[in-house]
Amino acid sequence: MPPLPDSAHIAVVSAMIAPAFFLTATASLLASSNGRLARVVDRMREDLARMKAMDAGSERIRLEAQVAVHRRRSSLVLTSLRLLYASMSAFVGTSLAIAVNGLTGYRLDLLPTVLAVLGVLLMFAASVCMGREVRLAVKMLDRELDEQLDRDRGGRTG
Repeated sequence: MPPLPDSAHIAVVSAMIAPAFFLTATASLLASSNGRLARVVDRMREDLARMKAMDAGSERIRLEAQVAVHRRRSSLVLTSLRLLYASMSAFVGTSLAIAVNGLTGYRLDLLPTVLAVLGVLLMFAASVCMGREVRLAVKMLDRELDEQLDRDRGGRTG
């Protein structure tokens, strides 16, 4: 195999940099998702602690329902995190495949492209999961606000 001309090396290195933009976006989503997971877990722990301190009744039933929603939210965020880590791996694989492809005289054919597309699809799936989690969070917030407004209205006199 003849050595690659200098311009080919530059093209390979330039192509290897492109997945870095996807890696940056993925890292940003990972940081955000990790923060969301921490907040959901904290809220769930607070609700569980409050549940332990109360007897059976309507308030406990409400908290049990809220914990169930927290559990679903944490599951969605965890799925998103797994997908994002897989996406990051695909983008790193893309960069490596581009380098190996250039060094082997472009014998890997579509592998770099397939890895890049896989990474984007995984990132898309993770975004869908996070969208579902956000929708649950907003529904939960709306329910809490409505309950508080009902309590406030019920506590007023005349």
